[in-house]
Amino acid sequence: MKSRNTYLNLLMALALFVGCQPKEKQAESAEVEQPETVAEEKFQEEHRPQYHFSPPAHWMNDPNGMVYYDGEYHLFYQHYPDSTVWGPMHWGHAVSPDMVHWEHLPIALYPDSLGYIFSGSAVVDWKNTTGFGSDDNPPLVAMFTYHNMDGERSGKIKYQTQGIAYSTDKGRSWTKYKGNPVLENPGIKDFRDPKVRWQEDLNAWILTLAVKDHIAFYSSPDLKEWTHLSDFGIDKGGHGGVWECPDLFPLPTPDGKGDKWVLFVSINPGAPQGGSGTQYFIGEWDGKTFTEDKGSYGWLDYGPDNYAGVTWADVPQEDGRTLFLGWMSNWLYAQIVPTENWRSAMTVPRKMELFKNGNDYLLAFKPVKELDELRNDCITEATMMVDTSAVLDDQVKGSTTFEAKLTLSEIPEEGFELILYNDVDQHVTFGYDAAKDEYYLDRSESGKNDFYDEFSRKYTTKRIVDTESIDLHIYVDVASIEIFADEGKTVMTAIFFPDKPMDHMKVEANGQMKVSELEVCSLKSIWK
Repeated sequence: MKSRNTYLNLLMALALFVGCQPKEKQAESAEVEQPETVAEEKFQEEHRPQYHFSPPAHWMNDPNGMVYYDGEYHLFYQHYPDSTVWGPMHWGHAVSPDMVHWEHLPIALYPDSLGYIFSGSAVVDWKNTTGFGSDDNPPLVAMFTYHNMDGERSGKIKYQTQGIAYSTDKGRSWTKYKGNPVLENPGIKDFRDPKVRWQEDLNAWILTLAVKDHIAFYSSPDLKEWTHLSDFGIDKGGHGGVWECPDLFPLPTPDGKGDKWVLFVSINPGAPQGGSGTQYFIGEWDGKTFTEDKGSYGWLDYGPDNYAGVTWADVPQEDGRTLFLGWMSNWLYAQIVPTENWRSAMTVPRKMELFKNGNDYLLAFKPVKELDELRNDCITEATMMVDTSAVLDDQVKGSTTFEAKLTLSEIPEEGFELILYNDVDQHVTFGYDAAKDEYYLDRSESGKNDFYDEFSRKYTTKRIVDTESIDLHIYVDVASIEIFADEGKTVMTAIFFPDKPMDHMKVEANGQMKVSELEVCSLKSIWK
């Protein structure tokens, strides 16, 4: 989302100077011509990901307004088009047929006299409850937080309100509702990030809103008039920072006998790995109140770089998946990482599933099958014995964009390490400490790290399942790694900034270990 109090004082002068005044005038017209986006051949800068979504240029953070309509996945995102650091927030926009190959579109929403355009969501108003479209042409409706900087600077409390905008041309142009804001601030400093969904059995829209240190639920017949239903979380979960970027949705239970409801809450700071992170609660939703199941609580990602992620709305029922995308960075250092023309990327898209851990339900994440379209050259090995070390250069084949799958068994008492490295002895290490029964991800020697003292860290988490073998599914993209362990029951995501390409990989163990079902595939760039 948005402004962070630790950054705002430094940014106020910049915001006043570069400001949003010219764009405020533009924002009232959906027909304004906008500059062409950066040509795709520009996506070759140092550290630029090749198959993760990143903006053509300048600043990006949270994914917003994720909605599927008429064959297109829409991705909006927090964007400042005039700098590589946070500033007056707009909604950038891109569309994709498959969540993998993206077409950049002009900016969708500009700041206006009511404020910057902070995070929010978008839906298809299939029943035209808003009256913005028609039965034959239902509108796309975006709901977002207005952040009034003048109000914040003057010491007011009610500087965040909720607004809506609509599109009747497949999201290519947007008109802000003349009755904005549709939800006034009741007197709470942090009042933001609306996530909307239609609940058929209630014949109503349900709004999940982050309210300082808890979640507030509202309902509406038309996305314009809202009634408060209930609150959740004042005494639940982590409270090391402000709650934001919530989401509420159902998932089927593994036995197929019903649904559980999942509530996402991002928090910054206060994540167990430092800085930003997203926690989740699993429980029951009765149309008015969310009640969590004791023990069914966790974090989406146990690495440092997955934040503010939410689900896609209106995925066709026949698809059957609940789909997720997150911002692959951390507010601790997002504004100072060593990239010049652009800042940050999204995670790979993931599908979510529930699994049973004892008596509790937890979340598992798996990369979407559409990523298979990027596979270029795959090398498979049925079985490989590791005796101290096994170099996988023949499989990686000098690529910095690849996917790896492997199953490890007969694991020595000390565990193992999977090491991604380059020719100047910089490396990222993922490992399993068998004595502590925990996974770890260490990027302390991964390259450029002097921009933030705590960037060079080792991140650890307890293993959730208890099986003799460990399966890993790994995505490497130039300067990022995403590790899905134990069928996605533990996920660790991290970015890094090497001085030379990370194009080698090896497995090390203090003793003999079996590697089976090894497959490594180079992945094609989505920008070429």
